[in-house]
Amino acid sequence: MGRSDHNKGRKPSGGQRSSYGKRSNYRGNTTAQKVEQRKQSSDPNLIRLNKYVANSGVCTRREADVYIASGNVTVNGKPITEMGHKVRLSDEVRFDGRLLNPVKKEYVLLNKPKDFTVTTRNEKGKRTVLGLISNASKSELLPVGKLQKETTGLLLFTNDTDLTLRLNSPKNGLRKIYHVELNKSLRSTDLKTIQAGMAIDEKTVRVHDISFVENAPKNQIGIEIYSTRNNIVHRIFEELGYEIVKLDRVIYGPLTKKDLPRGHWRYLTEQEIINLGMIK
Repeated sequence: MGRSDHNKGRKPSGGQRSSYGKRSNYRGNTTAQKVEQRKQSSDPNLIRLNKYVANSGVCTRREADVYIASGNVTVNGKPITEMGHKVRLSDEVRFDGRLLNPVKKEYVLLNKPKDFTVTTRNEKGKRTVLGLISNASKSELLPVGKLQKETTGLLLFTNDTDLTLRLNSPKNGLRKIYHVELNKSLRSTDLKTIQAGMAIDEKTVRVHDISFVENAPKNQIGIEIYSTRNNIVHRIFEELGYEIVKLDRVIYGPLTKKDLPRGHWRYLTEQEIINLGMIK
């Protein structure tokens, strides 16, 4: 007698019901899927594709969903249109053929206090600007340009290497305004010499504007300059026999010290980032 005949007319037990077997198998698959999803969600190397695209600076996360659904994004050469798809940081993700970098670009502005060294590494036991912004980001943010240890004022930090290169380029035309305090009053003839352009190391340094600070002693000077040469403001006044007592950078491109106390930092606004991005 075959098994089907033997069981004919008998109520199958729960373990024998084929429908139960299917349900059991279905629940098993669901459990496996949930376990896999938990593994993925806890894996720090996995990131949602829309976040990956948005972090690269191409668009917002909501816009990324639209582009993904339209097939504009490929992962390791294959178009991905699935919402919620996760990728590894090591995957090759492209948007319309352009290779993306998933690290979110961040921008921090510091009002640097005196006696803090501008360095690209956090040196233990030394007062560095990196220590002042250590809580600003988990990413490695580096200073754009340099300020001397004694110089105070605006200093920008970012992980946007393209922007850093543009801002540090001699051709960028980036505006910088300094408040200078000299050890003695600036002579009017020396003021005119600076206005006319001075040769330092056989290269002419042109100052966009220079003037005495209103309602202040004649040793208080405001100077607007576009040069990217290191320590150039010090060099200008030293060439004419003056010593700088205090030097404060009050304007950096489109950025100001408004509502930013000394020693404090803040994130750039979206508009400020756009304004910096327009500098070529």
